Parts: sequence; C-alpha cells; structure tokens
Amino acid sequence: MLVGLVGWRGMVGSVLLKRMTEENDFSKFEARFFSSSNAGGEGPQHGSFEGRPKLYDAYDLCALKECDILLTCQGSSYTNCVYHKLVSIGWRGYWIDAAKTLRLHETSVIALDPINYSFIKKSIDSGIKVFCGGNCTVSCMLMAVGALFTHNLVDWIFSSTYQAASGGGANHIKELLAQMGSLYGSSEKLMKDPASKILDIDRVVLEKQQQFGGEEIKYFGVPLAGSLIPWIDKDEGSGISLEEWKGFAETNKILGLYEKQSKQIPVDSTCVRVGSLRSHCQSLVIKLRKDLPLNEIEKIIESGNDWVRVVPNNKAESETQLSPVSVSGTLSIPIGRIKKLKLGREYVSAFTAGDQLLWGAAEPLRRMLNILIDENCRG
Repeated sequence: MLVGLVGWRGMVGSVLLKRMTEENDFSKFEARFFSSSNAGGEGPQHGSFEGRPKLYDAYDLCALKECDILLTCQGSSYTNCVYHKLVSIGWRGYWIDAAKTLRLHETSVIALDPINYSFIKKSIDSGIKVFCGGNCTVSCMLMAVGALFTHNLVDWIFSSTYQAASGGGANHIKELLAQMGSLYGSSEKLMKDPASKILDIDRVVLEKQQQFGGEEIKYFGVPLAGSLIPWIDKDEGSGISLEEWKGFAETNKILGLYEKQSKQIPVDSTCVRVGSLRSHCQSLVIKLRKDLPLNEIEKIIESGNDWVRVVPNNKAESETQLSPVSVSGTLSIPIGRIKKLKLGREYVSAFTAGDQLLWGAAEPLRRMLNILIDENCRG
C-alpha cells in the first residue's frame, strides 16, 4: 500500500512523524513524501528505509493519484487547492487531513477512534473516503469526558479553554518567547537590585507590554507574554469566535449527531489564548441528565479510554498533574477538580489538560491511518 505524506515539516507533521517512528508504523506500508517547496530534494529518514527518499511535488496530481492513502498536515489552502482536483481526475483513495476544510462535509468523518471507532468503522464500510482530525480542544475534551457522552449522560456542557501559544503554530511560540525575553530585559536591572520596589518593576514591564508593536506582535496581534487574549480565530459575527463555534459543531460531528438536529448536544465555550507554550487546558461545567454520585461519575470517566485518568480533587495533586508542564509530550489526559456545583445535583465541574499536538492533532491522524491499513489488509 502506498501512502503519501504532505506537510510533514510543520509542527503537527513533525509530531506525527515522530509518533509514527516510535510505533514502527512505516513497516506497514510504502511511504511517499511530498513537498510544496522542495520537490526533488531529500525527504526524512524513516523506518528501515536506507538513505533519504526523494521528495515529490505536492501539487503533482499524477504522483498524488498513485497513492492509496494521502495524509496531509499542509493546511486548508492546500486542501482547497488539491483535493477536488484530485477527485475530479478519478482518484478514489483515502484522504486523511489535519485541516478544518472538509471536517463538516457530509461525506467526511472526524476521526477520534477512542471515542467514535464504531462510527468510523461503519463509515469505512459505507464507502466514506475522507477522514479528518478534529479541533484540538474538542478532541482533548472528548478524550477526557467522552464516556459521559457515550453513556448518554450529558444534557449540555460549557468549556472555558486555556489554549497554548503553539495552537497558533511555530511562529507564535517564537513570538511569545521573544516577548518574554523583552519583558525580562526591560526589568533586568531592577530585578537584580535588592533595593528596587516591586511597583517600579511592575510599571516598567507594563510600559514595555503597552509599547509592543510591529514585529513584536506580528502573529498574535497583541501582547501575550504576561497577559492573555480572550478571543481565538475569526469573528463569526454573533459574539462567537470560530474556535467556539467548532466546539458545538465538531463535538456533535464526532458523536455522529451533526446531521441529527433533534439529538444534538449543546456545547458552548469561551476560548482564551494564554502564555503557556504547549498543551491546552479546559475548565468544564457539565449538566448531567441525572444525579449520580461523584465516585460513579469518576468511574465512568476513567472507563472511557486507556489514556484518561482521574486526578484526586486536592491541592497537591491538582497542582502537579493538571498543568501544561505535566502533560506536554505525553498522551496522558488527566482530569481533576471534579465536584458537584451549588447550581444543582446534576451539575458537575472539572478541569482537564492535554497535549494539543498529540491527541489534539497528530495522534488521531496516525491512528486513522493504521485503521485504514488494517482494514485493507483484512480485505
């Protein structure tokens, strides 16, 4: 089976290749690497392949058409440019995509197999060819509390997100680090002077933040270091950002409810960019369909998949196990601060963290690729 990979140099693509190498995925198929900027150059070393493979042109429809599966992390503009052209010339392979372009198409599935494997399998059997990775916060949320949804216990859910700079891409990480360095540089002399007053340090730092402009805020548009941004992605025009809209649409799409309006589950959110480098956190308020004891709720949550784990609701374990620092680079999905609310016995709150570059992006794509390969081998 020939698998074409596009967009493997970016953040998500790099994490994907690392995971595929760790899991020895390249032993299961022949890989063809495509590039949008370096066709003819050398590709990455992978698996047991000796040397470095030649890079194919990512816009060469004939080379793409030869692939049984195409997996792309190249972004929406690439998908918009290539996918429909490829289908129009007769390609009937499987398209796996990290971008949002085709996620809500009626003939596509958002793949998160620990949550919706049976729906994925049914879709493959029915001839669906497009499988997309979901929004990072949605995927991480469902990895944490998906079992409550699959047990039909969720009446509605509200998420307040704390999303890392890396959600914007590599340039956003660099910009945040540069801002951090500038803030420290502006206050370094005062910081090193034991006699300096904290309000003087505060004043100098604030003045520097307020003076950021041009290249210093090229990607975020406003200062993030020492601050936050209470809006992520486009303005949908009704007080809702595109990131927040995705929470409702994609959650229901993953659960197979997007086309079933009467069965859709309300999902609302306020999405905020914070100054962490990697991994997103979310504070959840969940209205359950019935009153259940906390220990039963925790057991149901932990039964959801092999990666979610309940963190006891105490200060020490919450501080050490529910932060971006504790989960970055891991597949672990911790969820804690689980408690009943004064709103009523059916209301529960929780706090969860997850590496958005892994379960929020690369890992569902890698696993979807393996599902298709396994299905092909059985066929």
